[in-house]
Amino acid sequence: MKVNVQTPNFAAKDELLVFVEKRLSKLEQFYDKIVFADVFLKVQKTSEKENKAVEVLLSIPGDDIMVKKEAKTFEEAIDEVVKALERQLKKRKQKQKAYL
Repeated sequence: MKVNVQTPNFAAKDELLVFVEKRLSKLEQFYDKIVFADVFLKVQKTSEKENKAVEVLLSIPGDDIMVKKEAKTFEEAIDEVVKALERQLKKRKQKQKAYL
């Protein structure tokens, strides 16, 4: 799976980019037909502490899955996004098995 990370309003450190790719690559064990993942890391201009937003668009045959989460750190937000995507991919796989 190809991972494309975009950081429109800040420069991401290499460690963060590696973290994102490592976490997203785990999704392939739940669903092996993922084409690519578009990841958007954004710093929200708010006074709240939870100002790190992560959006992930997973491209898979038939349908794309989009998940957006906000947290105090990008790592926390990525973990939340990956958990949500895991659940959705498992559901999708179960549905496909039901049709076979």
